[in-house]
Amino acid sequence: MTPVLMEWSEGGAPRQALWRSEAGLPPPRRVQCADDTLSADAAYRLACEGTALLWRGDFQNARQLLQALARRADRKPRRGRDKPPPATPAEAFHLHRQALAQRARVLAAVLIPLEADHGIALRRGPDWRQACSEAWGPGTQASVVTLRELLGLVGAHEWRKKGVPVPALGASIHPHYGVFSPVRGEYIDLVAQAPLPATGLAFDVGTGTGVLAAVLARRGVAQVVATDQDPRALACARDNLARLGLDGQVQVLQADLFPQGTAPLVVCNPPWVPARPSSPIEHAVYDEGSRMLRGFLAGLAAHLAPDGEGWLILSDLAEHLGLRSRDELLGWIAGAGLQVRGRLDARPRHPKAADPGDPLHRARAAEVTSLWRLGVRGTA
Repeated sequence: MTPVLMEWSEGGAPRQALWRSEAGLPPPRRVQCADDTLSADAAYRLACEGTALLWRGDFQNARQLLQALARRADRKPRRGRDKPPPATPAEAFHLHRQALAQRARVLAAVLIPLEADHGIALRRGPDWRQACSEAWGPGTQASVVTLRELLGLVGAHEWRKKGVPVPALGASIHPHYGVFSPVRGEYIDLVAQAPLPATGLAFDVGTGTGVLAAVLARRGVAQVVATDQDPRALACARDNLARLGLDGQVQVLQADLFPQGTAPLVVCNPPWVPARPSSPIEHAVYDEGSRMLRGFLAGLAAHLAPDGEGWLILSDLAEHLGLRSRDELLGWIAGAGLQVRGRLDARPRHPKAADPGDPLHRARAAEVTSLWRLGVRGTA
């Protein structure tokens, strides 16, 4: 991949540095150097106008400025207070996504310069070189990144060190930067509780952190083949399985959906919402056109051993948002030559499901996560 450079003028001279953006966004066209003398109101006005602020002041003051921008971005405009509520759940979802995108654009205005070794050459700048190296690899040249992205990177580094406790494993999973963390436990519990059709071999399609492959192995499945197409996910899954002592029992392969061959159990937890992701990590939540879901269903019969089962772990949030109907899902299942053998359901336990202030509260409160037990039509 060709490096992307950010260019700006400073002190009357042209400057440039490597531009870093996890979402693949282009570097800002308008860049203004800023420091502690810039007020939050002036910074917010510039950010809304599309001007990026390359920080040259105290690092901790940059963090305070970002918080001040967030407070201003979260204020409801007076003209919008009397607007009628969205007519449909789908409209509420799209308006919510638009608001989040606008907020992200404003908060992306604060830029932090990094030295070639990922060091922060600002007063009171923390040493986050290890976190940066984990995400980007060794540093080779000076670069610029948004403060918001840098803070997310460091947060991911802390999650990786600390780990996410998974009661079904009796251990923790350590997510890497850019790999979705298994913070919602209900889908893991469903895999831990569903009756196993066999214990010889299982496929885990789209393994991510490797958590479901690990649960299957701990449940006694002799061999698990886990696939993913994201290099970060593959490295993360291998790391977690090695930590758990399961790397000899689980094989991790790079593949788009299925490995070669058939298995008596094929498990998949695809992204739940059919919408366009705005960053790589959002591919774990948003699946434009239900590509992965439909691909899994369409290819499942060819990868199931005789009398085998496919486990589809899927939230019905998209149904409550009006983005996909239950009839569509059942139609895709039937169209793939599959039948539903059974289903286990679980209610979400995440905080947003109980937050009446969330714009999508009604849909989240009604959400159910299900493990669909699928078999080839005409088999037991």
